[in-house]
Amino acid sequence: MSSRTEGLKVFSGTANPALANEIAEHLHIDLGKMEVGRFTNGETHVLIQENVRGEDVFVIQPTGAPANDTLMELLIIIDALLRASAHRITAVIPYYGYARQDRKTRGREPITAKLVANLLTTARAGRVLTMDLHAGQIQGFFDLPVDHLSAMPLLAEHFRQRALQNVVVVSPDVGGVPRARDVARRLGTGVAFLDKRHPRPGISEVIHVVGSVRGMKAILVDDMIDTAGSISNGARALVEKGAAEVYACCTHAVLSGPASDRLADSPIRDLVVTNTLAIDRSRLPAKVTVLSVAPLLGEAITRIHEDRSVSELFS
Repeated sequence: MSSRTEGLKVFSGTANPALANEIAEHLHIDLGKMEVGRFTNGETHVLIQENVRGEDVFVIQPTGAPANDTLMELLIIIDALLRASAHRITAVIPYYGYARQDRKTRGREPITAKLVANLLTTARAGRVLTMDLHAGQIQGFFDLPVDHLSAMPLLAEHFRQRALQNVVVVSPDVGGVPRARDVARRLGTGVAFLDKRHPRPGISEVIHVVGSVRGMKAILVDDMIDTAGSISNGARALVEKGAAEVYACCTHAVLSGPASDRLADSPIRDLVVTNTLAIDRSRLPAKVTVLSVAPLLGEAITRIHEDRSVSELFS
């Protein structure tokens, strides 16, 4: 163990052990020993199998599907570490589940993203490290420090190295325009966006393409792709408006339900995602490329442990 990792321990829940192992390799340490099991009635049981008294502990657990199980597991791990006298516990949540429920759009709806923040605070996590929240204001739901990383520089660098010419970066909705502008700035390109409506949850229709895309190579940029309906419809709309080629990228590859078939049938030439969530490559079409965020998360963990700036990673 180097001086940079002295007093540092990293534990992994069951949600994405492959990412946790990559992060541990980047830090040149072994993952902490912990047993996570289930009682016969489905309740989660956690046993920390090494001394953590006085240590700076990081728990890697994206709260993806099954969201309720992975979230509850994270809370129980935090409680086990707290009762084992860890000095500080940082919840490393590469994908923050329930982030899409960040406001009331109709009467009598919950704001579940705030509820999850309350649960993590009540469990007495010391801080949260996460990536590309669906809405940046979710950071304000917490009464503890939040380090919010972005995979956009990583995704932009991938396309920069491909040296595509005549490119326009496209946001799939108005809310994602700042994200698209960040990628466009890094690539030195223009920006367009799709004007959509949602007749019902999970269903989107493109009304207008705002910006010039004719003859261009369009790169759709989003924070997550779930069922791939929106991104596939957006790609078709861009082709109809004269885009020469359509590429896409996102941080969180949720890819639930019909996502794989929709992507395979879409005009998207290549989709670039990251491994914030566990990905079964055998279920994905060949057009999907997976980039690792382990070095970024590993460097952020080191900086938090050493009480150094995390924001400098993106300066």
